[in-house]
Amino acid sequence: MAFVILAVASCSKNDAPVTPSDDNQTGTDSGSDSNSDSGSQSGTNTDPFSITETFESGQKTAYAAGDVTLSTGSWHMDDALLGNLTSDAKEGNQSVRLRNGSIAMNFDINGVQMLYVKHAKFGNDGNSTWKLMLSDDGGSTYTQIGSDISETSTTLKTDSFSISDTLAVRFKIMKSSDNRVNLDDITFKGIGDPGVSVSEPDTTSTGGGGGSTSDAAEPRNVTVGTDAPPTSGDNSNMLLGNPSDAVNSIVSKDNYLIDMGYYTESYSASRAEPNWVSWHLDASNITHAVSRQDNFAAWADLPSDWFQVQDNSYHGSGFDRGHNCPSADRTSSYNANSSTFLMTNMIPQAPNNNQHTWADLENYLRGEVDKGYEIYIIMGSYGEGGSGYYGTTVNTIDNGNITVPSHVWKIAVMLKTGDNDLSRIDSTTMVLAVNTPNTNNIDADWTQYIVTVRDIEDATGYNFLSELPQSVQDAIETKTYSVN
Repeated sequence: MAFVILAVASCSKNDAPVTPSDDNQTGTDSGSDSNSDSGSQSGTNTDPFSITETFESGQKTAYAAGDVTLSTGSWHMDDALLGNLTSDAKEGNQSVRLRNGSIAMNFDINGVQMLYVKHAKFGNDGNSTWKLMLSDDGGSTYTQIGSDISETSTTLKTDSFSISDTLAVRFKIMKSSDNRVNLDDITFKGIGDPGVSVSEPDTTSTGGGGGSTSDAAEPRNVTVGTDAPPTSGDNSNMLLGNPSDAVNSIVSKDNYLIDMGYYTESYSASRAEPNWVSWHLDASNITHAVSRQDNFAAWADLPSDWFQVQDNSYHGSGFDRGHNCPSADRTSSYNANSSTFLMTNMIPQAPNNNQHTWADLENYLRGEVDKGYEIYIIMGSYGEGGSGYYGTTVNTIDNGNITVPSHVWKIAVMLKTGDNDLSRIDSTTMVLAVNTPNTNNIDADWTQYIVTVRDIEDATGYNFLSELPQSVQDAIETKTYSVN
């Protein structure tokens, strides 16, 4: 084992406040943007991170051993479930109820320096104890960190653990006695690239949806820096075409072309969301020069007589503020990342769609960039009526001002990094098309929703990849992508 135990400090909530990260990619957001099972800490990224597993997004109602997908990734729960009874001590809607087994991460995280756990005893059960275990060999062996933690109160308190392992690590919490305990809000704080991104966590702890009840943030514009894609030619956001023939005229209020520099979109004023968003992705866009900003805000330049979606417009809806162009696709600068948090880049997206299915798809595409690809991406939504946190189908939110789409889709054209991109796209070029229902009971496996480009054209009426020769379009728009 290559780690050193520095210290374990038991403290009250007030003594060591935990600031949960909103960095899901987005997902999620996300949301959000999922997890990596291995990897070493980056030697160049010195940004701090804070990632919190809130245990709000998964479902496990029995004590039988099994894996559950949560906002940070897959966890193994043995003799444990996700409880939502009044007797469960919890911050939000649910927390872990651990009887006499363990909960363990099925993935690694890099660069952790501090770990915080909220905990309490369950209901009328007697006092109990548990211990924190660490593994730096992928879960093959574990060593205890610090002393056993005793549970004597039904009120959640926070204990903190200091970690100095320089390898990728994972954690397990094990019970030492029969009486049940509740665990909630496990927060990882550290430096560098954690290798884990939590997908767009914009559903509040009570299932209320993205945003807060406080006053809306000040609307803002985009500052376009030198790291933005070029306005035309190779690597430009719309090299492959304008699928809806959007124009930058207020007369075209439901097909309004907006160039945000870091991405381009067609915006619908009546739906109060994008029809589609188009951008180019390569290694220069995902340098991790900055962390996720979470500075949601309205776009200041939206025509003044159109409804302006605010950062808190989704609150109470049960839907996430789902990014079209993801936060994690634009980490080259503060300006780049901030551009993705404008509400004109958001749709009301079912939390499980955003934080799991979509986050995993986004991570897959960034993984292809890491393998030497550049990708032209276009994402959009259509239809009316989706089911969010509360499970019922909803057509609109925010007093009818924002349409909840029924489907969310993405098209990705993948090329080995190079020049003269239009001329390099031919009948053999890999094109991934995915079309998912905007529902909270969606399958977490995005590959279940692979379709063809033509399928999405039929559903939307758009003409994708129109800058390519028709013969090339006919070839690549009709074939189904095969995951390696």
